[in-house]
Amino acid sequence: MQNEEKSALEIWKQALDNITPQVEVKSRRIGGATFQVPTEIRPDRKESISMKNMISFARKRSGKSMADKLAAEIMDAFNNQGGAFKRKEDMHRMAEANRAFAHFRF
Repeated sequence: MQNEEKSALEIWKQALDNITPQVEVKSRRIGGATFQVPTEIRPDRKESISMKNMISFARKRSGKSMADKLAAEIMDAFNNQGGAFKRKEDMHRMAEANRAFAHFRF
């Protein structure tokens, strides 16, 4: 972004914050049923999940080089859109839908 007053590092940090999930669902078998139990994510795992999502969705984009695709995905994440942001929203939506099973955490 040419006319943006923020530095590239600030844009990167904001983009990573925008796609970092806070909760995830884990399958837990209790009795004969399998429940999707929402759990909080450790800080190091949050960072690795967000970077993994950003890279995987950048690979799926159509474009010339990986640098262009990754730059486009970072800008989409900065603007709260794109595949990686949608994945975070889906994770949060799944956790919210299964909030009733949160007492199965261990």
